[in-house]
Amino acid sequence: MRYIEPHGHMVSRTTDDYQAMVIAGCQAVCEPAFWAGYDRSSADGFRDYFRQITEYEPARAAKYKLPHYCWLCINPKEAEDLALARDVLALIPEFLAKPTVLGIGEIGLNRNTKNEMKVLEMHVDLAVKHNQLILVHTPHLEDKLKGTKLISDVLKSHPGVKPERVIIDHVEEHTIKRVLDQGFWAGITLYPDSKSSPPRAVDMIEICGRERIWMNSACDWGHSDPLSVPKACLEMRARGYSEEFIDQVVYQNPVRFLSQCPKFKVGAAG
Repeated sequence: MRYIEPHGHMVSRTTDDYQAMVIAGCQAVCEPAFWAGYDRSSADGFRDYFRQITEYEPARAAKYKLPHYCWLCINPKEAEDLALARDVLALIPEFLAKPTVLGIGEIGLNRNTKNEMKVLEMHVDLAVKHNQLILVHTPHLEDKLKGTKLISDVLKSHPGVKPERVIIDHVEEHTIKRVLDQGFWAGITLYPDSKSSPPRAVDMIEICGRERIWMNSACDWGHSDPLSVPKACLEMRARGYSEEFIDQVVYQNPVRFLSQCPKFKVGAAG
């Protein structure tokens, strides 16, 4: 099979993970900017991190012939400090011209605070100003529905946002239809202990269809599985779905969305 890993935090993974992903059929990996496992104390820390995901990580993946792309932002976990957030956002434009940068992400909300909302709005303004794709993180567990509503309200109220250029990630059964109905793309995240299991993800596709949906592992520092997307493919096969159907969900769909950025050069959507 072939697939795209559209959301993986590879700075937290080993080279063995890259090798395993390639063996499983991964054609490209995309890395949204993320929390470092601790709160960074200065904009200089983010500058170094942006260099890591735009320079070092693509070179590490290239050793396994795996194209590596990234997204840039200050993650919602670190959005409470507005002064720091402004300094970090001021850095981002100088990195947007890098050949592997796809857009702004993963922005969004963590605890649905006023400061997080302000930083979300700042990110959206930045993305629109520079004509960038947007990847959005939705909160966990009991805050997810409220946070998804707040996020979609911010996006829909901005006159420069094109919903077809926005992917709202970590959707679950109670948020996926709202995201799709408003014209956004929906990302289903496959986690061993939280978010969605492969059976739950396939259930959602059976209810909502396969259009404007992708699957991702969001593999990071915690308990996560960089091979969760091919494992979801096995679940679809077990339910009798055709290879064409599976290929659309895990390869053609992410290629179609990501190819809205001219830098993304992996394969074709058909």
